[in-house]
Amino acid sequence: MLGVVGTVPDQDFPLLWGEVQIAGGHLRIADRLVPILRGTPALLAAAVRTAESLAQPAPFAYLVGDIGLGEGSRRLYEHLARHLSQVEFQTLVFHYLQPDVDWHNKILFAIEEMEVRPVLIADAGYMYAAKMSGQAAAYDLFTPDAGELAFLADEQAPHPFYTRGFILHQDNRVAKLIERTYRHENGARYLLVKGDRDYLADRNGILAVVDQPCEEAMEAIGGTGDVLTGIVSALIESGVKIAQACVAAARANRIAGCYAEPTPATQIGQIVAMIHRALADLLETEGKLHD
Repeated sequence: MLGVVGTVPDQDFPLLWGEVQIAGGHLRIADRLVPILRGTPALLAAAVRTAESLAQPAPFAYLVGDIGLGEGSRRLYEHLARHLSQVEFQTLVFHYLQPDVDWHNKILFAIEEMEVRPVLIADAGYMYAAKMSGQAAAYDLFTPDAGELAFLADEQAPHPFYTRGFILHQDNRVAKLIERTYRHENGARYLLVKGDRDYLADRNGILAVVDQPCEEAMEAIGGTGDVLTGIVSALIESGVKIAQACVAAARANRIAGCYAEPTPATQIGQIVAMIHRALADLLETEGKLHD
């Protein structure tokens, strides 16, 4: 089962968990509807559509409202620390949560108590917490953008706000940022660096680059990186090897963007709606996604 942990930007949204479906352009979890906007909802919507395309079960989510103050995140952390070890997940994705090193470590302890250790994926705030705790190597995949990669590469920065300027301005030197990230043990087993070019890397360096097809308007659409993380998570859950899933997801995300014929006003749900078609194209051209 694919598990996704994250937040929605609504301070009144309660702590909920359950399978996620798409209904009428919204996510449905525990009879609650969530708009498909950037952030964890976009990730979940992409994971749902990818799972449907691959005839896989729907993802299971833990969601809570948090507008950046951390109260909702702490309630979710506490719930996971108490109950996560009792649930079976094959793949577990952590997304937007207020970074908290102590709670992060409690979650890792709970994961260690699980009967089978899942593939661990982290993005956004939770990736920050993993790096800040010194436990980045416990993860199988991080999915940073260039700015987040700069934070991972800065061995002295205790928080993204304190990433040193000379590192932040190395956007066009992705290979050096990746090398620095691994030299200081701040990378997961794999990195999928998202941007106008998508890079798959491990501690040996860049393994693949995906830059086609290219729709410049996608850079202005909030949530495209979240969609990429959702696609790759569902592919991994279906049994695709991590490296292969990263390349396939990067291609599918770009193809879906092309089919959406994006402008800067395009909403992320319009790209999510094209995932079925994009994955069908990949299967037609590549024959299969699994080895």
